[in-house]
Amino acid sequence: VPNNGAPTNHVPELNLHGFTTRLGHRAGRFLGSLFPHNAQFQGRQVATFHNQRDFIFVRHHRYVFEEGREISKENGKKKTKARLQELGPRFTMKMRWLQEGTFDTQFGEYEWFHKRKEMDTTRRKFHM
Repeated sequence: VPNNGAPTNHVPELNLHGFTTRLGHRAGRFLGSLFPHNAQFQGRQVATFHNQRDFIFVRHHRYVFEEGREISKENGKKKTKARLQELGPRFTMKMRWLQEGTFDTQFGEYEWFHKRKEMDTTRRKFHM
């Protein structure tokens, strides 16, 4: 990742976006359970899971506050601007199956399974 920052040991905030269907809520809860539920806000780190067209985009950012050049008319102070600095890694996932209970490939019960020939008939229908 070009111009990236160095991550710290703080627990990031979690941003789940686009998980609107029943399966999406289930996948979002699963992804949210991977992180502890006590975000440390002083680290200003954000882990983003963005669902778009059944692909899950994962990004890790830090938000940075910078003093701008413009001066506010109300109080005469310089305006503060916020921007995102990418920390990495960034990757994309596509869910192939969702298995109920513990991981067992032989006797495990699948809650949802992606059937390519049946489900990918149209590019307008999405499952998550």
